[in-house]
Amino acid sequence: MEDKIKEYEVVIGIEAHAELSTKTKIYCNCSTEYGADPNTHCCPICTGMPGVLPVLNEKVVEYAVKMGLATDCSIAKFSKQDRKNYFYPDLPKAFQTSQFDLPLCTNGHVDIFVNGAQKTIGITRIHIEEDAGKLIHDEFTGSTLVDMNRCAVPLIEIVSEPDIRNAAEAIEYMQTLKGILEYLEVCDCKMQEGSLRCDVNLSVRKHGDSKLGTRTETKNLNSFKAIQKSIEFEIRRQIEELENGGTIYQETRRFDDNLGTGYAMRTKEDAHDYRYFEEPDLAPIVLSDEYVSNIKNNLPEMPNVRRARYIEQYMLSEYDASQITNSKRLANYFDKTVSLCNNPKAVTNWIMGDFFKMLNELGLKINESKIIEQNLANLIKLIDTNVISSAMAKKVFVEMFETGKDAKAIVEEKGLVQITDESAILKIVEEVVNSNDQSVSDYLAGKDKAIGFLVGQIMKLSKGKANPTTVNELLIKVLGAKK
Repeated sequence: MEDKIKEYEVVIGIEAHAELSTKTKIYCNCSTEYGADPNTHCCPICTGMPGVLPVLNEKVVEYAVKMGLATDCSIAKFSKQDRKNYFYPDLPKAFQTSQFDLPLCTNGHVDIFVNGAQKTIGITRIHIEEDAGKLIHDEFTGSTLVDMNRCAVPLIEIVSEPDIRNAAEAIEYMQTLKGILEYLEVCDCKMQEGSLRCDVNLSVRKHGDSKLGTRTETKNLNSFKAIQKSIEFEIRRQIEELENGGTIYQETRRFDDNLGTGYAMRTKEDAHDYRYFEEPDLAPIVLSDEYVSNIKNNLPEMPNVRRARYIEQYMLSEYDASQITNSKRLANYFDKTVSLCNNPKAVTNWIMGDFFKMLNELGLKINESKIIEQNLANLIKLIDTNVISSAMAKKVFVEMFETGKDAKAIVEEKGLVQITDESAILKIVEEVVNSNDQSVSDYLAGKDKAIGFLVGQIMKLSKGKANPTTVNELLIKVLGAKK
């Protein structure tokens, strides 16, 4: 089957949905706060009761325009909102207020980096719309409850071109969008709460075919792991179906992350099935050049600009710069730490190495770590001034991570100050050399590996405190005198 998979090209487009960080909903004054008791943040307007009149939240337009500008979209000076007609139990008015043929933002792009190579992913459109409510299924009773709190929470939908070819590119694309949204502070991007999620449209075709295959849409993926697994599953499913002489149907699907399998929900609708028409209760959105220019001139430094600055200013690799700038919190942490210790290379190495490893093992984000910027900077200073060795620093780092203590305090408590006095180290070196005749003879006979054993014995005798550079220099000097 693996050989057959190589015969196919995968074509993926992603519809990303980002809940905007406004305090109130898109058409009313109800709170958007997450986690409230069911059905306590809703009113006749956001639940779509007959006779109510919605009023557009201006902040929603501003946030959408920010995202459009940050992704090089053209901003429509005139756009409108439309009714997308369909019925779901968690959308009681039986239509969703969205945008159809005149969205706010069109024809943008973002650049992603996969395996060291840059690729441009086109963005077809970004439009505003309202979210639906939430269905809560009770497995024991078989009943379903409806929570309307999420009804009319403002969304932007970011629709990509079908430029993505595999799961790695899809994840990098979503991480790039997540970074931009966080930098703009228009979405908190808490995927576990559903504030950033995506639908994956996927089809396959034989390499060389110009006609696209029939696509399926896997809905509401709210983790990078789910995106990867669902794409890998759907690629294999479609290719196996075609290889067995079957047919791929245009359908909407769901993916069960626990079972690692997808399943069909319903036949996929086309635009005409929604019977779009202009929302009669909302005026068109008209933006002036001054309005758009003002937003553009006040955009923060974007991840791609920051990445380029890190590469030029700090000589970071493309990969390291990309990983650090994907998260605004992480990039801010990096900048502050560098300003405190003036050693960007060391900060990069710690973040990309031990720090990432421990954060990932515990499932923590950088802001949840106990190691504040000042403490990491202090640890690096202790290494740079030869107070502790790099090996000692790793042990100190673990305790810093677990306790939040400052590096200097841990070093003093544990008595870990490095021995740098040459006379003190020389005594240890001579003691080890004089008590290991065989290893000395092996070294003198040309067996260079023997020196590693001697260095280990010296470090053991000094309880790891001897400066490694000085140890090597003095050991070679002492051994040289025996030739």
